[in-house]
Amino acid sequence: MPLATVAKRFNKYRYHVPPLMKIDSHQHFWKYDSAEYGWISEEHTVLKRDFLPVDLEPLMAENNIDGCIAVQARQTIEETEWLLEISEANSTVMGVVGWVPLCRTDLNASLDRLSENPKLVGVRHVIHDEKDNNFILREDFNQGIRQLGSRNLVYDILIFEKHLPQTIEFVDQHPKIQFVVDHIAKPKISSSTFDKNWQKNILKLSKRTNVACKLSGMVTEVIESRWNPNLLQPYVDTVLEAFGPDRLMAGSDWPVCLLRAEYTQWHQTILSMIESLSEHEQSNILGQNACHIYNI
Repeated sequence: MPLATVAKRFNKYRYHVPPLMKIDSHQHFWKYDSAEYGWISEEHTVLKRDFLPVDLEPLMAENNIDGCIAVQARQTIEETEWLLEISEANSTVMGVVGWVPLCRTDLNASLDRLSENPKLVGVRHVIHDEKDNNFILREDFNQGIRQLGSRNLVYDILIFEKHLPQTIEFVDQHPKIQFVVDHIAKPKISSSTFDKNWQKNILKLSKRTNVACKLSGMVTEVIESRWNPNLLQPYVDTVLEAFGPDRLMAGSDWPVCLLRAEYTQWHQTILSMIESLSEHEQSNILGQNACHIYNI
């Protein structure tokens, strides 16, 4: 990345973030099209419409949330460009975690062009949809990941709990890159049993200090038709033990969360689950960590 771009990213955003901001570290926008969003099935009727900043901003205001990170929902360069356009037009969209062709030889050209926009703060690939459970260890994928460090881009890890052993091996190949685990690595959440395999591996992964974690996406991983904060609390307590309040970020996963919870309901749930922490620790989870980790 050219030095001027690095300076622009650093000076324009890092020191202009007001103190104690509240940031939704994980949400999505889309203009719904059944062909483009095939993962939205017939059971997901509530998601079959457009979700844009005009829909999210009133919800953020209601919960005193100052800004958000928009995360890719389609694996196309066009989506990344569209999200960056949205971020330029809406000051509340403080960063974009987009998609880039990490496995392709034209990756560097795409990264050079897209990272000229300082709102591009990270990239993501939907690992858990790959048929190969070892996809995250592929050499071409890891070669792509190596290109992120020099551009100061975060990599968001989207996996199921079964992928945690491979993810630990993956992270160990890239000690200088900042990683963020989305949705606490999607454990199997059930009232009848606690996911101990997830617990063991998330604790192991957290020993890598270049890995952070998002408190997001948990309600859609509950196996039963109903959920409550008490069911989720052991999972929150585990990641608090693992990552501490300095490497956790609150995220809504809106609008996907609407499958199981309204935006305000989920935000209030997060508040209730971290209320025993100090005010400083809560402010870190609710926004300061996102500002620091994503360099916004």
